[in-house]
Amino acid sequence: MSSEPITAYAPTGVLSNVPVASNLVQSSFVIWGSQLLFFGVGWVFVVEKLFRDYEVKTGLVRAVFAATFAASCTLFEMVIFEIGDVLDASSRRLHWTITLYLMLFNVIVLLPFYQFFVWFAERDNAWIRRHRWSLASVCWTLYMYFFWKIGDQFPIKTAQHSGQRGFFGIESGLGRVGVIGVTIMAILSGFGAVNSPYTTLFFFLREVTDADVAAAEKRFIHSMDMLLSKRKKLLLARLRLKGAEDPTGRAGGFVRSMFAKVTSGFSTGGESINHMTHEIQALETVMRQLFLDLDDLNLERERIKYSQTLKGHYFNALGYIFSIYCVWKVVTSTINIIFNRVGGTDPVTHGLNVLIHRFGIEMDVTFWAPQLSFVFVGVMVVCSIRGLLIQFMKFFRAFSSSLSPNNIVLFLAHVMGMYFLSTVLMMRMSVPPQYRTIITDVLGRIEFDFYHRWFDVIFLISALASGGFIMILTQLQKQRDLENLATGLLGSTKSY
Repeated sequence: MSSEPITAYAPTGVLSNVPVASNLVQSSFVIWGSQLLFFGVGWVFVVEKLFRDYEVKTGLVRAVFAATFAASCTLFEMVIFEIGDVLDASSRRLHWTITLYLMLFNVIVLLPFYQFFVWFAERDNAWIRRHRWSLASVCWTLYMYFFWKIGDQFPIKTAQHSGQRGFFGIESGLGRVGVIGVTIMAILSGFGAVNSPYTTLFFFLREVTDADVAAAEKRFIHSMDMLLSKRKKLLLARLRLKGAEDPTGRAGGFVRSMFAKVTSGFSTGGESINHMTHEIQALETVMRQLFLDLDDLNLERERIKYSQTLKGHYFNALGYIFSIYCVWKVVTSTINIIFNRVGGTDPVTHGLNVLIHRFGIEMDVTFWAPQLSFVFVGVMVVCSIRGLLIQFMKFFRAFSSSLSPNNIVLFLAHVMGMYFLSTVLMMRMSVPPQYRTIITDVLGRIEFDFYHRWFDVIFLISALASGGFIMILTQLQKQRDLENLATGLLGSTKSY
């Protein structure tokens, strides 16, 4: 009785026994259908989240964002298809190539040019609007020159293939996009590795009581009363000055002028108004800071109450687990930089080997490695997309009042495209070697080790800078709390 050997790492594809033409048609339906679904999700996100409270000036901007989001999600879908061996291998390779070329055209050509075009089209100057095509073309040409020069400064290709595939190769475009995208990833990751434990762990909570909040509210109300009083005095001073400058314009003008001089103490009205204006501006600045302090105290008090609930204890435990991972990531990045080391195995296989050799746990690595890798990559994909969209919402709400919403959304689409292209570039190391074949071939002869080292360097710099920045903010906050406490004690003493 003969039996065929079972290959655990490379199971037979779903459509592997179907003719090549049928494979291509069916795989195209699957890929294009999922792209339409992703496009719909991206469109709804723009309309319901980003543009919910703002005027939508053009539907093309939303379409470009949704198309970029759909292509980015398709890249992650292709990674999952590689691990699950979904669709025919030749069809996957073709769709990998098509999607990468579309994404590179989008982030290198379309989005930069369209951002320049929209910016010039929304200017108030009629001459700029009339020549927006020419101005956008000139700016895009300058952008392309500096963008392409980036590749000359970094070893983005392997030495033996540094001159192949030329200008229109995937390596040339993806290598340059990867430098910018990996830098963005590393900066965000370094900041998150330090800021996330600080904001999620209840260990770092400030001690805020109801008395502290009440004192802050009292200071805010007192400053508001002072501001209203100053504004009232300023209004009266302007009325007096207006009466003094118009002694004969209406009946009784001379009498009003004399009365204004007497009530103002015969002082110079202009100087008094300027002095009060500066005082009001200073009070407004103080009020803004007091309001921010009050809001911060209320948020901190709510976090303290939340920390005492069952759900709060659960997320606090998860925060400790994530903090351990962040510390481990910082330590491993430091070791990688010092010893010039690049990880050679995917995290799942490495973790299973540790369990077997260190703890003596019996398990079938050939069976569990692909299953757990599939789950691990899926979680990474979902977390990457969710995290980036959350940051996009924060960025949009922070700058949408001062900048054009259309330009902001196009800029976010540009960053998203570069970020997800670079994520796929870095995610290759997380995929078991037997599933990297098509990914490596399609991405071309890129120097993958350089990007991992570059990520470690920027990540460590970002983590250290973020740690120092948070420490400075913490010390400033403590100093402000002491000043507020002293002010509150002084105010209570005066009230007696």
